[in-house]
Amino acid sequence: MSESATRPLSLVHVVREPAPGANPPDVRPPLLVLLHGVGSHEGSMAALAPAFDPRFLVISARSPLALGPKAFAFFHVTFTPSGSVIDRDEAEAGWKHVARFVDEAVAAYDADPARVYVAGFSQGAIMALAALLTAPERIAGVAAMSGRLLPEVLPHAASAEALHGKPVLVVHGTADEKLGVHLARSARDTLGGFPLALTYRELDMGHRVTEESLGVVADWLTARLDDGV
Repeated sequence: MSESATRPLSLVHVVREPAPGANPPDVRPPLLVLLHGVGSHEGSMAALAPAFDPRFLVISARSPLALGPKAFAFFHVTFTPSGSVIDRDEAEAGWKHVARFVDEAVAAYDADPARVYVAGFSQGAIMALAALLTAPERIAGVAAMSGRLLPEVLPHAASAEALHGKPVLVVHGTADEKLGVHLARSARDTLGGFPLALTYRELDMGHRVTEESLGVVADWLTARLDDGV
């Protein structure tokens, strides 16, 4: 897994190739795009890549906005006592960039465009959900870890027909100190209004990825491949 082996796409990224022989000959591999949280970088999610199904081509992408050394984001956010305040224009540009990057990655790495999954943590989860709701033709399903659903996305959501049956996993910690579990429950309720195949899990953890939560996501993604979704 090396940055030196990557193609020059619009987001810096790290690649984990599928395991040799994991996919049938002449079959394009499924693609899993990993998105990190605000203030982090592609290496944080790339470290999780070994946990995922060996059939996946796994790409961990760096968010486009530099906040500092090894600190990046899709949009600026300020945490206040009354909640988080985001840059709405940056957020919209961010979810559009995710959809565009998916197209770039599929073409550059000859992945299967019908089996593209996006998994994100925190702000990465926010972007993953937004990209699915606004560009479902590009994304087969999403796993959102410790994120939330931006209300700003809803006016841009695709039609019910386009979203029908798209699998979505929401995993959140009941002790999340950054994005409280009430945000996950609100996302669950709002997503439930769409014709998605929604799976919701609360775990005893804070704002982080644990061995248990990673296992839930990895197992869910493997099941999607096994189901032919």
